[in-house]
Amino acid sequence: MIELIPAIDIIDGKCVRLTKGDYSQRKIYNSNPLEAAIEFEKMGFSRLHVVDLDGARTKHIVNDKTLREITDNTNLIVDFGGGIKTEEDIKKAFNAGASMVTIGSIAVTKPELFVSWIKRFGSEKIILGADVRNGKISINGWKEDSKEDLLPFLKYYIDRGVKTVLCTDISKDGTLQGPATDLYKEVMTVYPNLHLIASGGVSSNEDIENLEKEGIPAVVFGKAYYEGKIDIKGIFKI
Repeated sequence: MIELIPAIDIIDGKCVRLTKGDYSQRKIYNSNPLEAAIEFEKMGFSRLHVVDLDGARTKHIVNDKTLREITDNTNLIVDFGGGIKTEEDIKKAFNAGASMVTIGSIAVTKPELFVSWIKRFGSEKIILGADVRNGKISINGWKEDSKEDLLPFLKYYIDRGVKTVLCTDISKDGTLQGPATDLYKEVMTVYPNLHLIASGGVSSNEDIENLEKEGIPAVVFGKAYYEGKIDIKGIFKI
């Protein structure tokens, strides 16, 4: 079964969703992310993807206290991303209870540093964030597009130990227009042993079912749940 990972994105201590990464297009869904996390656990989820959008914008972790509240009060396995630029940021996330961290921008701007983190903390602790816009990897809270093409970028890090990749098609994120299934199929065809986490655009149970049929290992979803477009009981039967 495809791994189901609900998402909580945090701005100003609140649970929000953006559209295509645009901070001006934000919608608050819960003023207390802990409440949302507890609700996810009650529904039967074991994983949670937490994004520090304040951190992504300011280039350092901001919402580690919220992360600690979630990990102290649930048994969810949490991966945490957004604003992780230094080893101190990684340690701060782990000290706040994160089981894994998702890192993208540093993998583009400082590849040697990112590889050193894989070696130091282990590939099971470091998720490579590959956020794509028009075929190029985007960085720094999706405000900048790099010159890196997706597949060569993935190959470089898979060859250096990366086992898990969170891939977001920015053009799909928060749009409820369906995920970039063809993109994920292409990645899995080239790298069949990769634990690929699809992210962006999920709008229904059918979208998740289609990803499952195509052999995508895991999926992150947020807005579709918050907007009531996913039947939770139904997705556990996929």
